[in-house]
Amino acid sequence: MKFKRNTCIDILTTLDKEKIINFLHEHLDEFGDSKEDISKAMDYALTSAPMAGGFILQAIENDEIKGVVVMNQTGMEGYIPENILVYIAVHRDERGKGLGKKLMKESMFYTKGDISLHVEPNNPAKYLYKKVGFETPYLEMRLKRKSFKLD
Repeated sequence: MKFKRNTCIDILTTLDKEKIINFLHEHLDEFGDSKEDISKAMDYALTSAPMAGGFILQAIENDEIKGVVVMNQTGMEGYIPENILVYIAVHRDERGKGLGKKLMKESMFYTKGDISLHVEPNNPAKYLYKKVGFETPYLEMRLKRKSFKLD
């Protein structure tokens, strides 16, 4: 297994980008997003704009993607973690073999500053996140503008 990291200085071909998007869309299962949203997060990770960027980390074996992480920089040191782990997915045939933990540790190695992530309460990956040191100090609340109404 080898790890390949892409940043703003790397050029992903359209085909390579589509492979990663399709992999994430398929292997995030019910915890995933649309291909369009995955693409947006990847574009943000690969931007060279100030206070933005991040990276995409792939675990590859025999030229096949086995796992992917998309990490975005927030540019908000101190009051918000500097990074958000947007996506992490492991091929369903590789789950339970330690690849998720390896991806997390490799991602932590390449990341400067604190990292946050969002995890659904019923996502079994939350146990992995706790094992590698993530804590749950806050409860996140969101206001969806589409459903917001002034009475």
